[in-house]
This record gives sequence, C-alpha cells and structure tokens, in this order.
Amino acid sequence: MNLKTFKRGGVHPPENKFSAGVPIQPLGIPERANIILLQNLGAPSVPVVKKGDKVKVGTLIGKAEAFISSNLHSSVSGTVEKIDDVVGFSGYKTPAVIIKVEGDEWEESIDRSPDLVTDIELEPEAIVEKIKEMGIVGLGGATFPAHVKYLGSPDRKADTLVVNGVECEPYLTSDHRLMLEKADEIMVGIRVMMKAGRVDRALVGIEANKPDAVENMRNKAENYPGIEIVPLKVMYPQGAEKQLVKALLNREIPSGKLPLDVGCIVNNVGTAFAVYEAVQKNKPLIERVVTITGKKLKKTGNFLARVGSPSSMLLEAVGETMPEGTRKIIGGGPMMGKALNSIDIPIYKGTSGLVLVDEAETWRREPLNCIRCAKCVGVCPMGLEPYLLEKLAKKERFDACEAESIVDCIECGSCSYTCPSALPLLDYIRYGKTNVMRIMRERRQK
Repeated sequence: MNLKTFKRGGVHPPENKFSAGVPIQPLGIPERANIILLQNLGAPSVPVVKKGDKVKVGTLIGKAEAFISSNLHSSVSGTVEKIDDVVGFSGYKTPAVIIKVEGDEWEESIDRSPDLVTDIELEPEAIVEKIKEMGIVGLGGATFPAHVKYLGSPDRKADTLVVNGVECEPYLTSDHRLMLEKADEIMVGIRVMMKAGRVDRALVGIEANKPDAVENMRNKAENYPGIEIVPLKVMYPQGAEKQLVKALLNREIPSGKLPLDVGCIVNNVGTAFAVYEAVQKNKPLIERVVTITGKKLKKTGNFLARVGSPSSMLLEAVGETMPEGTRKIIGGGPMMGKALNSIDIPIYKGTSGLVLVDEAETWRREPLNCIRCAKCVGVCPMGLEPYLLEKLAKKERFDACEAESIVDCIECGSCSYTCPSALPLLDYIRYGKTNVMRIMRERRQK
C-alpha cells in the first residue's frame, strides 16, 4: 500500500510504544489539587473564586477574559485554600487555585451516564459558545483555545476538518487508547466539530503503526457520513498541523498563515472526545488521558487524570517510586516535551504523558563543534537551517533570526535528534524564537 505522508524532512525515532496495549484506567482523586491558571496558549484565566469558597467538580474557577484564553473549571470538590504560585510544567512559578479535596461532588448539570448521545441539537454558533464555556483546548500539545478555530472570517472558509490521530511522538499512547476505547464518542465529537465549522468532510489521519485503531475507527466511521479514516506512513513530526494538512490534502500552508487560509480546521482526536463531552454531556475539560511510561518501568499505563493532580500520582499508580538509572522525567513526549524539575508538578490540560528516560537514552558528553554535515537541514520539515538559527540565537542576533524565518520553527526537535555533535539546537532556537515573537508583539503595539 502506498501510504500518504508529508514530503519534506522528518525522522523516524524508535517508537517505544510500551503502553499501547494497556487500557485506560481512572487515576483517582488527589488530596489537594493545584490547578494552574494558565492552561492554554495565550492569556491565563482570571480567577473567579477566593479563599474559603466551596467548589464542586465542574465549578467555574477561572474565566477567559482575553480573546486567546480559555475558561477553567474545578476538577475536584472541596474548599479553595488559596490562590498562590506553584511550579508548573514550564519550570517557573505560576498562579494557581489550590483546592483541598473533600469528597467527590459533581455539578448536577453534568451528564455522567455512559449513554452515547448522538443527536446534535445545538446550532453552529451555540456549539462554538459551548466549547468556549466548557474550556476546551487543543489536546494535541499546543492547548490552543478550541473555540477560536471555529469563529471563521468572511474571507476564509473551511471545506475540510482535519483530525489528528497520528500520535507520532515516541512512547505516548493516550490518543491510541482513546481511538480504541472511545471511538463512538470521538465520531460524534467530529460530527459536532463539522457542524460548528460548517464543513461536510472530515479526514482522520492515523499512522499505520496503529492498525487496530485504523480498523476500529473505520468500522465506526461507516455509521457517520462524511468522515474518512486515512492511514499514513509512519514519519515524525506528522502530527504537526502543517505536515498533517500536507500529508492528507497536499495543501501547503504558507509562512505566517493558518490552516484556515487553505480551507482546513485542524483538531486532535482527544479534542474531539472533549468536544463530545462538552457539547453532548455538558462536561467541562477537567480530566484527560495521560500516559506514564519508560524503559525501566516494570509497568506502564494510560490513566484518566484530574487536572491539578500531582504528577507523582502517575508513578504511584504503576507501583513505582523512581527507577534506578532514571536520567530525567519528561512532561510530554521525548521529542517536544520538557524535562520536569519536580515530580509534584501538577497535571494540566496539555499533559499528554510522563516519560522516564534512562541514562542510556541521553547524551552524556559535552557538545562538539558543528561539523557542517547539514543533517539538521535535511530533516527540518519546515525547510529551515537549524545550525544557522542556533548560532544567531546564541549571539542574540534576533533581527537576523527573524529574517531567517525562525518563527516558522514548529519546535519538533528533529534537528537536535539527528545532530552528531550533540548540539542543543532546539534549546537555542526556542530562545531565539521567543525573543523574536516578543519583538514582533512590541512592534505591533507601537
């Protein structure tokens, strides 16, 4: 079979999908939830609760007041102890609502029954408003507020919903398990998103290393007109929206443009499931599936975890403390994730996994000089020159970084992965990109 994929760059790291065969299990309820207020790309939520307030599961605790922001709801029931700074996935302290857990009382408006709700009663505008109200963000990694993608504009109209079931990051299997265990809910969620975006076609891209998910989703899609399941060649970073649109539709998203500029709306299968629960069950995004895995773990798993739970609960759930030889703990996948400085960092809406990396999988030597091999150029899916961007960012030549299109970098890490000199290419490129984007914002505000 001649499988589709994107055409430029990419790598194929070892998959290490150890937890693919492990069913989703509930993680349990923490004693205390630290729910950080910045759970999305954009501006943080503004707290609407204070010390001493009683909350239930699903109670609104943070409101989106900026255009790019999302509502935030309590994942537990209990008493608000305080609003204080805690260390988040970024490694920096960030404001959070800290809740002492008392029981597990849910808001009565949430439909907790297992019944599948297939009839979509809301009109497109009301669906978008419900997605916003329930605090749904993209669960593929970027945590972009989901409702914004469906606002549209008079000069741009989508004709296709692209659904990301690729999960190309090594180790992670949370989306894989969702497609096996919640395929019907995902299908209804896709239909909801199609109605919100006013499109008649949805393409679900799934890499061919998940044949069970491809078969299961295809069987379910037979009952949902307009939804097509498309197996894709295994290639990283195919889950990035520009690469996925290219693979599925052979459409090139220009520099500085969005999928909507080429007629697409892109969402993840996890987002589709969250949209189903929000629109059909009135359930806010207060929990998500998280993978806990690593070569040294005796047991791996996929857990439905409450937002605000400490990451240490994932280790406890698989009966581990810290395996000997663990070099680092990564929040997310090993290619795009970030090393955590504490095992107690709270789970947030964007937490896809916790990967324990052993010493054999990390560079133990100092970086060498660049040998001009151009491997980083060859694997860059955006056609950039990572070796050059790294040097410019290191010297803080941000004007030159901007001229070399550093903001087009999708931070996939393919350059660092392939570098024989172990240069921290992505680290410096991220540094340069952050500063260039800051300069661009300041320029627009003048």
